[in-house]
Amino acid sequence: MRSEIVFDESLKSSCSLDGVAVSLALRGGTACQGPKGFASKALGACDYDGMMRLPRLLMPLLAGLTVTLLQVAMAVGLLAPEVPISDRYSALVQHDSYWFMNIVDRGYQTIVPPIDHKVMEVSNVAFFPAYPAIAALFRYGLDIDSSTALLITAQLAAWGFWSYFFLFCRRWNVPPAVQICGALLIAAHPAAFFLVAGYSESLFLMALLGFIYWSTVAGRSAKFWAAAHGIVMSATRIVGLVCTAFPVVRSAFETGWRGLFEPREWLRKNSAAIGMTLVAACGAVGFFVYSQLRWGQWNIYMLTQAAGWGIVPDYLAVFKPGSYRWLVPALNNPTEASQISMTLGALLLIGLALCELLPAIRRRAGLPVRAGIYFCAAAIYYLSVTGVACVDMESMLRYEFAVHALIVLAFLNFLRQFRTPPMFAGAFGIAAVALLSAAGLCVQGWYVWNFMRGNWVA
Repeated sequence: MRSEIVFDESLKSSCSLDGVAVSLALRGGTACQGPKGFASKALGACDYDGMMRLPRLLMPLLAGLTVTLLQVAMAVGLLAPEVPISDRYSALVQHDSYWFMNIVDRGYQTIVPPIDHKVMEVSNVAFFPAYPAIAALFRYGLDIDSSTALLITAQLAAWGFWSYFFLFCRRWNVPPAVQICGALLIAAHPAAFFLVAGYSESLFLMALLGFIYWSTVAGRSAKFWAAAHGIVMSATRIVGLVCTAFPVVRSAFETGWRGLFEPREWLRKNSAAIGMTLVAACGAVGFFVYSQLRWGQWNIYMLTQAAGWGIVPDYLAVFKPGSYRWLVPALNNPTEASQISMTLGALLLIGLALCELLPAIRRRAGLPVRAGIYFCAAAIYYLSVTGVACVDMESMLRYEFAVHALIVLAFLNFLRQFRTPPMFAGAFGIAAVALLSAAGLCVQGWYVWNFMRGNWVA
């Protein structure tokens, strides 16, 4: 029996399977024609069947694999220390990676209350469990060392993240040239190399994009995959717990906020979305339950962060003018880079809000999905700033990368509502993206060079 897919209301064209592409493959697949202007059952079934067929998945998967391999090649082949290739590859394991390795090798260990400085052999419950847990499966299943297991996990997740990015582009019929521009804007972010390093960024972003992707599709299989991605997402980073509300935000924009004045009716209309949010939150909730049962402190993660890292949340930091820095950072000062990234992240979010709200360019098509993506981006930004404001925005450059990736994704959805721009405007846009990407890649190269030699970056 075929399952039915229901796309967001913004789908304006037939289920085109024109290729998702990187520069070496710009078109592929076959076209499945259907009525234009609305999502018909035949169209939905056609696309869902295609999702289940390898040839239809091949182009997004190949595009995602290509970008991932290019990221690894740039770091290992061009910017790593002049040592044997195995050591060059292992140089992607630095700083926080050693804490993850400690968790993989020893499991969670801590005293109560946690030690008041960073000693992983005493208190290591300062990281969420999904990334080290999956790495442990590779570690003991393949009988490899923990550092390699961490890198395999991160790079497979990076492949998944890029594949979902191109799958979204295919679903939205984004032209190949615009897909490449979007991928460049993400890959050129100075912190994008953390996708292939021994960090949890790639797993979190892969799970988040997968959660968004499958939760906007109807059918039992889609619900299963959405729930699985959501559980991994909320078990990877604490901000994932808030991002589980994506289905509720999207559904609320579809059914209308006025229903809040009739709570019973609103809950009835949004019950499926609320249920998905509750299931997806089980990853983080499970970690809290485990902490309560083992140490008698459900919030031992927060206590360890406060004791060892000095994290004291400042929930008003985003509203304080003093939190924003406007000076161009020095390349050798990663704290200044994190501070300016906080400012740029706020400007990007405000710019997108203006695009959605100004009557001259306001567009309604696809708004529920974009609103959900905006919500996730804003939640990640707000909670990240709240946590690192007390330490001069340290690591904000890395945390802001997830916000940046979501903004680019939402912007691609926004752009597809407009007709093909004049040749001059298109050329200007491509030139601007090329210039920004070149500058971003140069800065990223400097950070990768330092990171792989053990210097702190973010």
